[in-house]
Amino acid sequence: MTLDKPNTPEKIRCDACPVMCYIVDGKAGACDRYANHGGTLVRLDPLTIIEKAQESGQKTVPFLHNGDANDWDGDLLHSKQSFVTAVGAGTTYPDYKPAPFIVSQNVQGVDMVTVVTEGIFSYCGVKVKIDTDRHLGHECAIVRVDGEAIGHVMTSEYGSKMLSLGGVEHLTGGSKKEGRVTCDALLRLCNREAVEVSIDEGPTVVIQAGKAPIVDGVEEKLMRVGCGSATIGMFAAQWAEHVDEVIVVDDHITGVLSEHEAGKALNMQPTGIKIIGRKSTPGRYFQVAKPGTGWGGTDIEDPIAILKPANAKIAWPGLRLFMVSTTGEQYAYYELNEDLVPVETAIPKVLEKSVDRIAENCEPSICSVLFMGGAGGSLRAGVTENPVRLTNSVKASMTYVSCGGADTYVWPGGGITVMADVLDMPSQSFGYVPTPALVAPIEFTMRLSDYAALGGHMDEVRPIETISVDHVRKIEQIANNSNPNAHQNFSWQNNNKNAGSK
Repeated sequence: MTLDKPNTPEKIRCDACPVMCYIVDGKAGACDRYANHGGTLVRLDPLTIIEKAQESGQKTVPFLHNGDANDWDGDLLHSKQSFVTAVGAGTTYPDYKPAPFIVSQNVQGVDMVTVVTEGIFSYCGVKVKIDTDRHLGHECAIVRVDGEAIGHVMTSEYGSKMLSLGGVEHLTGGSKKEGRVTCDALLRLCNREAVEVSIDEGPTVVIQAGKAPIVDGVEEKLMRVGCGSATIGMFAAQWAEHVDEVIVVDDHITGVLSEHEAGKALNMQPTGIKIIGRKSTPGRYFQVAKPGTGWGGTDIEDPIAILKPANAKIAWPGLRLFMVSTTGEQYAYYELNEDLVPVETAIPKVLEKSVDRIAENCEPSICSVLFMGGAGGSLRAGVTENPVRLTNSVKASMTYVSCGGADTYVWPGGGITVMADVLDMPSQSFGYVPTPALVAPIEFTMRLSDYAALGGHMDEVRPIETISVDHVRKIEQIANNSNPNAHQNFSWQNNNKNAGSK
């Protein structure tokens, strides 16, 4: 007696990345981007198209051309044009295949083509700019997630701390766990989600594009208006008539008003107030304390700790001393007693106004996340049969490179290394493959004639009007915005509600 074998779902093999998953009907592959739908490999995320929309109520002035105002319809933004992004488009793996979408359209009388693909980036990472006065770690300190090294602290910039996260050494050069954790952290950061990192010999920081950093559980508010010296220079005239001395505490350059050139120009007299630190130039001091999360990015909580005993030959009882940080978030007012010791007392109203002015001139503390990746030869092969020609065309500014429709900065030198602000890109622009690597959208736009000269895949060129896929997401024109929830105004067109659904 033989028993019939139960019906088992047929598996299909996905060739969208080197993992080459076998996928059961109704299930997705390891990347959650491709699935088996009735024996057909389908892309789960929608193809995203940017539509340039003219602002409602915008007034325009018609320009005359040959005396006829009807030659131009007043559309400043070319709102009838659409741009097919690579978000949801699919990849070129196994590399020799043409890009999934090679789209042509006429722009102001010029035949243009945009080559659209989702690149599999092993050589990628993010650069994170964190606007804060707090010390986040020494240069080269390791940045970790779940105990795994995913990057390091870079140089500090003016009012900002910089992190370099990801890169091929972390994705593929370490342990499997390190690569998996790094890939997951990069994916979440690029898709505007929050990621908590710990920095060796430093704090924990919650990073999210467009949001304030959270340092050791405290949400940052302000980016410093300037270093201590710059703050002295900006506000010296507002202090000179109301105090005898001002010290602006800063981890980098602490300013002392009476010694500073600004104080001298305002005829302020020496006070005999001396501070710890290495004097740079008059009124400017380095290394008054160790870096930290206290006053002005130092490790001090009581600013009196940076004062030396006052010079009894110069200082006097009743001397008015004002101490403030570079964001105005910490401040204190003192008067010297008979022993020339500073005694904290109530701050005069006029000084409170100056504190408010400092804070007013500080910009909000924000995290910026910039995706950075190198477009390898395999990706470029999806654009042209001779990949180096694409590189040369980009360097010659004949080909425009975008990521999800967003402007990119193309680094000089060899190859095509691009950097883009994730806030300028459509939401959920990034995916991953478990190799591990990020999947990021990239588009190459050029004249159709130049594309032909590159040795492009001319047989694959399709007019934009003929683009028809099961899922289409249409969004408004991307614009630089620090709000990670921006650019969400989109509409769905779903010609087949079952195809590609999880």
